[in-house]
Amino acid sequence: MIEDALEMQDNKDLSADLAIIGAGPAGITIARALAGSKISTLVLEAGGMKYSAEAQDMYAGESVGIDYPLTGSRLRYLGGSSNHWGGFCFPLAPIDFEVRDWVPYSGWPIRYEELQPYYDRASEIVEVLPGRFDDVDYWNKKYAESIPALATGRMHLGFVQYSPPTHFGERYRADLENARNIRVLLNANVVNIDVNENGAAVKQLKVRTQSGKSHTVRARYFVLATGGLENPRMLLLSNDVMKSGLGNQNDLVGRFFMEHPHLQGNAEIVAADARRLPRLFHEVITFNGHSAYLAFRPSSEFLRAKKLLNASIQIGFAEEHRRSKPAQYVGPVRAKEQADMLQAAHNFIVDSSDDRRRRDPDYLGFWLGSGAACEQAPNPASRVTLSSERDALGLPRIRLDWKLTEQDRRSIMQHFYSLALEFGALGMGRVLVNMRDDGIWPDMVAGGNHHMGTTRMSDSPANGVVDRNCRVHGIENLYVGGSSVFPTSGIANPTLTIVALALRLAEHIKGRFHEAV
Repeated sequence: MIEDALEMQDNKDLSADLAIIGAGPAGITIARALAGSKISTLVLEAGGMKYSAEAQDMYAGESVGIDYPLTGSRLRYLGGSSNHWGGFCFPLAPIDFEVRDWVPYSGWPIRYEELQPYYDRASEIVEVLPGRFDDVDYWNKKYAESIPALATGRMHLGFVQYSPPTHFGERYRADLENARNIRVLLNANVVNIDVNENGAAVKQLKVRTQSGKSHTVRARYFVLATGGLENPRMLLLSNDVMKSGLGNQNDLVGRFFMEHPHLQGNAEIVAADARRLPRLFHEVITFNGHSAYLAFRPSSEFLRAKKLLNASIQIGFAEEHRRSKPAQYVGPVRAKEQADMLQAAHNFIVDSSDDRRRRDPDYLGFWLGSGAACEQAPNPASRVTLSSERDALGLPRIRLDWKLTEQDRRSIMQHFYSLALEFGALGMGRVLVNMRDDGIWPDMVAGGNHHMGTTRMSDSPANGVVDRNCRVHGIENLYVGGSSVFPTSGIANPTLTIVALALRLAEHIKGRFHEAV
C-alpha cells in the first residue's frame, strides 16, 4: 500500500514492526525481502511519487572542499537516486575488503566471501543476471572475438554490466503496493530519531510534511537508508539526548566521506592498425538483452607490490586521425609537449602496416579516449557536518568538505602508465598520458554521485559507526543501509553492493524477529 502523508489527518500515530527511512535501492530492497512475512513494514519516503523542486531543495547545502553538486547528485522521490542511475554494475573485489597496510583505515569487518552469496540475488534485482563480471571466456564466445591476454601482469580485464537501468520506484512499485505487510508513506520527512533517556534504543520517529503536518512512528526496529550524505546528517540532527548525535560518541559520524574521483581525457590512445585492436576494447557488447563494457583494472598482485589504490579505466573511440586533419585532443598538455607527443605518435603509425592506409594514404589510424575512476583512500578530514543554513523544515542543511590526497592522485597516475605499458607490450597502439605528474589534481576531477563511508562499518565503535550487521554501535534497534557503511570505497559503482548488503541486512533483521518468537 502506498499513501501520502500530505493527505493524512494531522498528528497521526503510526506503528509497525520495522520502520525504514528512505525508499531508494537499499530501503526498497529490504522491504521487498520482507514482503509476505509477518513483519509489518513501514517505509518512509521524504519525496513524492515524482520529482518536485520543493522536495529536491531539501538536498541543498554547502560544498566547502572540492566543488560538489549536492543537489544534483541525488534525487528525493520514490526510488531515490536510482532514478538517475547510469546502471553500471560490478562487485567489489576481494582485496577491497582486506586490511592493507598502505591504505589507512582499510579493512572491512566482513570478508568478500560473506557478501558473495548476495551478489547473485542483487544482480537479479538490478536486472543483470547472470553477472559474469570477470568471465572473459564467456564474453569472448558470445561476441565471437578473441580478447588477448594482458602481458605485463600489472592489469587484468573485467566487465561492467549495464542495468536497464533499474529505477527502483517504477520497477518495484507494484510489489510495494501489493504486499499486505508493506506500507509506504510519501512526503514523510523524518526530522528526528528519538531515543530513550540513555540513548540505548530508538523510541520513535518524528515525521513532518512541508505543509506543516506532524506524525509519529513507533516500531521495534528502525533502518536509516537515506544515502551516504543524508544518513550522517540524520544521525547528527538527532541530538536531543546524545548531544553529539546518534552513533557519534567517537566523532566518526560524517567522517571518511569517499567518492570515486573520475578523470576524463587524461590518456589518449593512438591505434594504427584496427585489426590489432579487438572491438571489445572500445565497444559496448550486447547479448540476449544484456550489455557490458570491458574495463582495465590493476591486478591485486600489482596493487600489493606497488602499494597503490584500486582503479578502473575504460576506453572508447574518439575519432580518426588523418594527415589532412590531425585529431583534436583536449588533454591539459602544453603546446611543445603536445607537438612532441603527436610527432612520436605519427612515427609509430607510419611504421605500422594497414591495408586501409595503402588504399587511403590520408588515413593514419584512429584515436581512443579514456575515462578513469579511482578508489579514494579513507580520510577522516573528508567529511559531512551540519551547516548554519536551514531548510524549509528548519533543519540545518548539509555541509560537505570533500578532500582528496596525494596517495589518490599518485595511484591513478601509476595506473595510466600501466595502461600504456599494456598497449605497447601487445603491439596494439601507443598511449599518451597527458595528466601531469606535478602533485596537483587536474581541474576536471569530479565524482560519480557515489557517496560512501560516512557511517563506516567496524567491529569496534572506536573505528566505526555501525557493526558488521550494520547496527549503530550502542543503539539496540537502529540499523543503517546503503553505501555510507562502506569502510573503503573500492572501485565498483556502489549500487550493486548496496543491494547485496541490503539483502544481507534484511536476512539479519528477519532473524532477530524469529529469535524473539
